[in-house]
Amino acid sequence: MKKLFKTLPLLALLLLVSSCSSVRVATDYDKNANFNAYKTFAFYKTGIDKAEISDLDKRRILRAIETELLAKGFTKSENPDLLVSLFTKSREKINIYNNGFGPYGYGWGWHPWYWNTYNTSSVSRSTEGVLYVDLIDANKKELVWQGMGTGYLSQNMEKKDDRIKEFVAKILEKYPPGMQQ
Repeated sequence: MKKLFKTLPLLALLLLVSSCSSVRVATDYDKNANFNAYKTFAFYKTGIDKAEISDLDKRRILRAIETELLAKGFTKSENPDLLVSLFTKSREKINIYNNGFGPYGYGWGWHPWYWNTYNTSSVSRSTEGVLYVDLIDANKKELVWQGMGTGYLSQNMEKKDDRIKEFVAKILEKYPPGMQQ
C-alpha cells in the first residue's frame, strides 16, 4: 500500500505532463467527396490572410502543411484540385493552485493554529491554441475536409517550429479519411 502512495503522485504527474504536450485532433469530411481524385494543391490566400496570427507563424504553418502534403504524394500546382486554407483560435488559461491548509488547524478544541491563515497560491498561465486546416475542392469551391488540432502553444522560439510541425503532422495524419494507421 505504501508503494502505491509513492507511485500514484508520480503517475499523476506523468499523465499531466504527457497530456499537456499532446495535440488532440478531430476531423470532419464530405462523405461524397472522392479523395482519390485529389492530387494537386495550392494555398488559398484569401482564407489564410484572415488568420489572426503573425506572418512568421503563418509561414511556419504553411511550410509544415506543404511538407506533409508533399510527403503524401501531392504536387503543388497553379491549377490545383484542392485549395488549402487555415484558421486559428487561441485562449489563455489561468490556473490557480491553493497550497494552504485553509482556515482550520489540526486537532480538537482550541489551538494556536485553529485560524490558520497559512496559504500559498501559485498561478500558472498557458495558451491553448486551435489550428484548423481546411481542404477545399478547387472546382466546386466547397469544403471537403477539415482537420482541427488543439493543444498548448509554446512561446519559446526554439520550440515553436517543432510544436507547429507537430500540430500539422497530427492533423494531416488523419487525411485522407479512412486511411489512418
